[in-house]
Amino acid sequence: MGVLFSKSQADFASPQLPPDVGIINTDRDPHELPAFNAESLANPAATILYLPPLLSSLPYELGVVSDASQEQQPMLTETHLPNIDPVSLSLHKALHRFHPATADYAGMPYEEAFNWSELELPEDEEREWYCVVFRSKRLPGSDSEPLYDADKQAHEEAVRSGGLLMYWYGVPNPVTGMNLATCIWQSRRHAIAASSHPNHIRAMQLAAVSYEVYTLERHTLRKSRGQYGVTIEPFDGTEVGW
Repeated sequence: MGVLFSKSQADFASPQLPPDVGIINTDRDPHELPAFNAESLANPAATILYLPPLLSSLPYELGVVSDASQEQQPMLTETHLPNIDPVSLSLHKALHRFHPATADYAGMPYEEAFNWSELELPEDEEREWYCVVFRSKRLPGSDSEPLYDADKQAHEEAVRSGGLLMYWYGVPNPVTGMNLATCIWQSRRHAIAASSHPNHIRAMQLAAVSYEVYTLERHTLRKSRGQYGVTIEPFDGTEVGW
């Protein structure tokens, strides 16, 4: 998995979203939540600043873990993770609050593009996770349907095989055409294993002929014991997570 969805978020998200879930744009009062629905995503009236994360559904035995205090609930995959460790479960809960920190997320450094400083986990927990970032620009005239279908299948395939906690994807910048998507994995090994699966390979083959620009970045998300917050660090080439 790891190819940007080719259709708008509305194509994938609308069946699971309540009609009053909000997005924030730069022309509105930031405390006012406008309508968040298929039409507003497919044809936004202004630059979209807030888009919800797509979290992997937890193992069946854990049920659904949600935060009732959150007006904005994340989207969940149809497929469930086979397992999750306790600290990754804490991160999964924290990622309910994940969102871009700026409307120009596709043009910003990863550590500045999202609200990392707002994510908190229990003080005594410690772990690291593997993050992959995809920056892209679609090739004019490329057919989006096959890539969209392949990417959706690759995403569910990755959740089923284990390790994928979250997939977030934006909308193209109206000026530059650049977009950004990101995955957070329990470990680098999980990400590497997913890249060998047939749906992922097919999606990557389609991406090669569908994008004018397509670059990958890798980062480490770290939670240190004795702190509540997390940090984003450059990936140093070593194993990350487990």
